Order: sequence, then structure tokens, then C-alpha cells
Amino acid sequence: MAEKYWLCCPCHFGLERTLRFEVTKIGGESIEVQDGRVLFRGDAATIAKANLCLSTAERVLIQLGAFPAYTFEELFEGMHKLPLEQWIGKDDAFPVKGHALSSKLHSVPDCQSILKKAAVERLKSVYHTNWFEESGPVHPIRFTIRKNEAVIYLDTTGVGLHKRGYRKNANAAPIKETLAAGIVDLARIHSDSIVCDPFCGSGTLLIEAALKAMRMAPGMNRRFLSEQWDQIPAEIWREARAEAVSHIRHDAMFTAIGSDIDPEAIALTEENCRRAGVKPRIKLIQRDIADFEAPEGAITICNPPYGERMLDIQKAQSLYRIMGEVFPADAAHPCYIITPDADFELHFGKPADKKRKLYNGMIACQLMSYYR
Repeated sequence: MAEKYWLCCPCHFGLERTLRFEVTKIGGESIEVQDGRVLFRGDAATIAKANLCLSTAERVLIQLGAFPAYTFEELFEGMHKLPLEQWIGKDDAFPVKGHALSSKLHSVPDCQSILKKAAVERLKSVYHTNWFEESGPVHPIRFTIRKNEAVIYLDTTGVGLHKRGYRKNANAAPIKETLAAGIVDLARIHSDSIVCDPFCGSGTLLIEAALKAMRMAPGMNRRFLSEQWDQIPAEIWREARAEAVSHIRHDAMFTAIGSDIDPEAIALTEENCRRAGVKPRIKLIQRDIADFEAPEGAITICNPPYGERMLDIQKAQSLYRIMGEVFPADAAHPCYIITPDADFELHFGKPADKKRKLYNGMIACQLMSYYR
């Protein structure tokens, strides 16, 4: 039987339950939901599937251990006890980075230095060497110290999972791909859905909706750090990719309509849709929001522009009023709108059927849902 490990996937606050459902689908076991993360058990094949298939996770971490760390000595000893050699080879690189919060050990550079030294000493005793070239595949060690509890991880992903590979360029205020995927999931997009985004920007919401509807693994067009590791056989990755390809629904009836007043946004969305492999499913139109018309049964998902200066806020609120006039926002035309404006409903002219708190970067937002 394949060895199982504790895995940890951080996510946007508010998307934990969405991620939990995704983890269930890839075979994760003993799932625990925490604030901003989901813990579960899985083997090497689960690591590959998680990187390829999880649309709302930020990265896939192997949790190596946890221990109290009130002093640097405790931090050193806790790290030194961990079986790092199970993953890190004699020639592998193992940079250390992390953060500390509400703890006696609050200096991140000092913590990095102590943990690196402990890792070196542990590996020296295993490989009987006094020097590590670190010229091999990178195995990043990540740590968190929160309320004097240290948790040590190994990052299997590398560049964050929101980097799908389709968005080489973006407009001024793009929504993160993982957040967009979460909103799409909350909007209950299916294989036969019609989706509209009247502020398509760089096309992220449209593309994530198409990937969801067609069951296309979001990580299929990119690579991951752990694909270079000796500890995870290449065959596992080949099998995971082949399985992901077999799940694609080419017969899905999904279609989408994206529009924007900016012709550059339309061109950018078209290019990103092409890179994502979903361009035939998405129709693009340059038009003002005042001219928006949602087809019967279409689901509107959007991230309308907003600003922090007073004039920008006033313009955004004027935009919300126009949206309220052109969006039916009812059972036949459901709408899901993410906004940081606490007074959105007042300007839109209709109370939301449901509100969910989400974070777009560091900005606290609400997902306003209209479906009745």
C-alpha cells in the first residue's frame, strides 16, 4: 500500500468548503477544514492530482511536522527531529522561507536561519557530508509560527496554483484565478450553463467557468516543482495527467458571452481564451454596460470595477445603479457579483438573496448572489 502523508492546501478565506469538496473528489482522506486551508491525507498520486486538479487551492504542501517553539532552541530541535531525508536528497536544494505571527519568535530572518541550520545538521548526519552543493531539484521548505506553534511544510507546487499558464497578460485589476474558480463553483456552473460577464477584463471568470463546465484540470498546461523530484516517480505524473485528460467533457454544451467597453480588454480576453483552449466556447462583444442583455437562463458572474478614491467610488456606485437597471437578477437570470462596497445593494436597488464574505487579495469583499 502506498505511503500516506499529511497534505495542506491554503486557499482564499471563504472558499474552504469549496476546496474541501474538490479534495474529496481527488480521493483525499481524513479531511480537516481550517481557516484559509484544508488538511488531508494522501499518497504521491494524490499530490500529483491535487496540483493538477484543484482549482481553488493556492498550492499543495506536505506537512512534515508541528511542534511548540517558544525559543530558538526549541525551533532548532523540532526541525532537527523531522525526517527531511525522506524527501530531500544529498544534492537537492532546500531553501527556507515562511512567516511568524503572534509568537515570541517574531524575527522571520532569524527563524529562517535557525531552521536552515537545523535542516543542514540533520541531513549532514544522514548523508555523512559537511557540504551541500544544493545543485539538484528545488525542495522549498516553508514554515509558519503562529501562537508559538511551528508547522514545517515542503512545497510541491512552486509557482502558485493560480498561475494556470493561460494569462500571460492581464488588465489593471484582474481577479485571481483561484478566487474566480471559487466564485464559479458557488454560482453552480454546469456542463450546459450559459455564462455572461459584462466586465470581462482579461477573461478570468469566463475561462474558469469554461474549465469547470468542461471538467478541464486547471493545471494541465503547466509544470510543478515536484515533477522534478526523484521521490515522486514520473509514472505517477503521467498517469495523473492521462486521467485528467480522460475526464474532459468535449460534449459539454457550455457557452459564454463576455463583454467590455474597452476594446483592449476584449482583445486580451480573446488571447487568454485561446491559450486556455476554450476560445470556441466564448463569444466576445465590445459594449457598454447600459446595453447589456442577459439571455434567458444565463448566469451572470462579474467583478465590476471599483476604486478607493472618492471620485472612483462615485463612478463605481453610478455603475451599480446601471447594473440594477439592466440585470433582471432573478431565478431566470441569476447573478453573482463580487464587490468591496458595503452599500452595493443600496445602489443596485435590490437586496441580495445571499451574501458571502471573500477576499480579493487584501480587499474584503462580498459575493452578492441573486437567484430568486
